[in-house]
Order: sequence, then structure tokens, then C-alpha cells
Amino acid sequence: CSLWGHVLMALPAVVTLLLLGLLLGLLGLWGLCRAPASTPTPAACWPPGPCPLPLIGNLHLLDVRRLDRSLMELAERYGPVFTVHLGGQKTVVLTGFEAVRAALVGTGQKLADRPLIPIFQHIQGGRGIFFSSGPQWKAARQFTVRVLHGLGVGRAPAAHKVLEELEWLVAELDSYGGRPFPLPLLGWAPSNITFTLLFGQRFDYQDPLFVSLLGLIDEVMVLLGSPGLQMFNIFPRLGALLQLHRPVLRKIKEVRAILKTLLEARRRHALSGGPVLGYLDALIQHGQGEELPDLFSEADVVACTLDMVMAGTETTSATLQWAALLMGRHPRVQGRTQAELDRVHDQAALPYTNAVLHEVQRYITLLPHVPRCAAAPTRLGAYLLPKGTPVIPLLTSVLLDKAQWETPEQFNPGHFLDADGRFVKRAAFLPFSSGRRVCVGESLARTELFLLFAGLLQRFRLQPLPSAHPAALDASPAPAFTMRPRAQPLCAVPRW
Repeated sequence: CSLWGHVLMALPAVVTLLLLGLLLGLLGLWGLCRAPASTPTPAACWPPGPCPLPLIGNLHLLDVRRLDRSLMELAERYGPVFTVHLGGQKTVVLTGFEAVRAALVGTGQKLADRPLIPIFQHIQGGRGIFFSSGPQWKAARQFTVRVLHGLGVGRAPAAHKVLEELEWLVAELDSYGGRPFPLPLLGWAPSNITFTLLFGQRFDYQDPLFVSLLGLIDEVMVLLGSPGLQMFNIFPRLGALLQLHRPVLRKIKEVRAILKTLLEARRRHALSGGPVLGYLDALIQHGQGEELPDLFSEADVVACTLDMVMAGTETTSATLQWAALLMGRHPRVQGRTQAELDRVHDQAALPYTNAVLHEVQRYITLLPHVPRCAAAPTRLGAYLLPKGTPVIPLLTSVLLDKAQWETPEQFNPGHFLDADGRFVKRAAFLPFSSGRRVCVGESLARTELFLLFAGLLQRFRLQPLPSAHPAALDASPAPAFTMRPRAQPLCAVPRW
């Protein structure tokens, strides 16, 4: 009886506690119902890939001198979309035309950003056109496209500038009288066209400023492609300790000094109310107004100009050199191109010449892997990438895709011709990338390449040294930021 008495006495307290707990639970549920709904971050779903090792990730599987080829080998094992660890950085690689197109075109703006690449953060600090992101990139790109169009790019005025520069290049080659000339000489003309559009003036090929600037650009491009700088980008703290980035920063400082000298000269012209003769004039004049003030500080002006100088000279110069080199290696292709050029002068009626130029750009894969970055959680097929994920659209794998090209490893202009010899566009021809970050200078590059290439073949027969076989010309790329050809002599023998 005593035990049951104690139990009965305790019941009211137990019931009270239960009721209190129930009340608190109901209050909690009511609060949750009234609280604004939050969207949980979906869990990432990564593509497959090789198992990483501590610290180095998958670097033991990669040849940093030809990273594109190493990544293509991994794609054969893990599929067209896979994950690779560059040190501690988890990176997604896209290979093949279908995967690259689906990502770059099908994701809208989600893959329009650039990742924070340590060396370019040191050089540009997030400014400029090519390695900036977000509103800064959009403003710089829109302004650049508008100014280039105003300067005649894509229209007759730009073509006239190219033809004028062609005459200077022909005169320079004529001075060799058919004797060997250094292949990089062919880069002077496209570089000068870029400088004309940027600075409103062309330079004599012997001008010390022109010579210095081209020499510095060449050194910077070689350093940017060096294994040491690639290691700096993967291990920036260790790289900084070893001073791996110092040589390229010293060269960039020299380039900036030249650009600032040109900037001051153009500033006097632009502020006097003179006409806009170049990109720099437009930057200076707009910088005096209220429009886009964040784009027109001196640091931003120099950053945008630096980007245009580096990209505008290297890419087209290297492609023209490759075109000449490949004509020397393939004399039959060169002869057929010249026969067509001798018959007609209208670009639309030059299917074989167009096919040759397109095949040059496909074959050389000049910029194999410029990275993107997920600006938001991004779905790629069955995979979900978190915001901030670096993504490498591997253009080499597109331009050499066995499912798209009949003989991908061979130089074959027939890739761009139908059975009747008519020029055909190929969807997998993406040398300038695709999507929202397609090359801002694509239109100018196409005009330059066609007019300079056609003009050279009309005047000269390009061939190796008299004692050498065409196959002796080295068609392997030199180590640099782009897949540029190796410096070697070539002969330009007058045809007439």
C-alpha cells in the first residue's frame, strides 16, 4: 500500500511535465511553420575520377607540359566528364564535343566566370577582360565589343588596316630575297594590327618600343607556360616561398611601364577632344564621365589594355606562323591553295583556302584548356557541381574528337569540304571556345588570318631550307601559354 501511495502521489507531477513538454513541442512546430522557408543547399554529386594522393592529388598522373593530352587519356578511363585533383583543388574536366557544348551553351551564365588563378590574381587582381568575372567582366566585355565595332572590326575599315599591314610584311619578306627568315617575323604584322587598334598608330618594325614590347610579350608567354608557374598556380604558398612567380611579374612590370608611356601620349590626344583612333582613346574619354566608373580607373585601363595586348598579339601571331609552317610541310596543299587564289579573289568563292585555314586552327589546338568556374550550383547531366568549382572545357578534345573528325590527328583540309568540294561548317570547330565567354576578338582574328594568309600565298612559295625535306620542319608545339610553333627558319620565295 505504501508503494502504490507514493506512485499515486507522483502522478500529478508526471502529467504536468508531459503536458508542459507537449505544449513546448506545439509552440516549436508553430514557430517553424511561421518562419520563412529556407532552401537547403543540395548535396554535391561529383563525376568519377582517379583517387587522389595526399597533397599532390592526381599530379602523378599528369604531364604538365602537355596537360591536355594527359587529361584526354584519363577521359578514356573515366568518361567525358570526370573529376581530377590538381593538388588540393577538385576540378571537373569536360572532354569531347557533346560534353563541352552541353556545358558551355546549355548552362547559360553558370559557367561564365573564371576561377581565381594565383598568377593572374597577382598580375591583374581580378581586373581586365579575360580573367575577371561577374559585373566587372560583363562591363569590360560589353565596352570592348562596342569600341572594337566602332573602330571598324568586322567591317571594311578593319580589313583596310589589315591589307595596309600586309604590304609592310611583304616588303620585309622581300628584303630576304628568298633566303631563310625567322618564323616569328610573321607575327609582326598581326601584332601591329592589334597595336593600331589599341593605340591609334602603327609602329615601324624597327621601332625600339615595338621591338621591346614584342620581346617582352614573348618572354611572358613562355614563362606563363612554364612548369614552374603551373606549380605556382597549384601550390601558391609554396610557389611564393620559392619565388616561382617573380620572373614573370618582373616582365609584366616592364610591359606595364611601356603601356603607361603610351597611355600618357594618348591621354593628351584624347583629352584635347580629338577623334577616337584606338581602344585606349575610348577608355580615356569614357573615364572622364560618369558611365561605368569602376571600369575606368587607371589600374583598370592598364589591365584592359594589357589583356588586349597579350591576347591580341599572341593568338593571331602564333596561328599565322603555324599556317606558314604547315604550308611548308604540305607543299601539295599549298600548291592547290595558290591555284585557287590565282583564279579568284572573292573569299566566298575560295572554299579550299577557307578549308585550309579552318584546318590549321583545328589541328594546332592553340588554347587547349582555359578554365571556367561555376558561378552557382551547376548541374551537368547526372552531376551537381558546387558553386566555385573550377571546370576545364578541354578544347583539344573537341578539335581532335574521333566522333567528329574523320582523321583527327592528321592535317586534312578535307574535314571542311563536302564531296563536291564546297566549304562546310563543322559544329565541332571551336578554336575560340563557345558560350558567353567566346573570344572577344574572334571577328578580327578571322579577318586578319584570311587576308594575311591569302596575301602571303599569292606572293610567296613557303618552303624549308633548300637542303631540307618538308617533313624536316618541326610541327611539335613549343612550351608556352599557347601551343605556339617552335622558332625555326623558313624561306619565302617570290612566285613572280
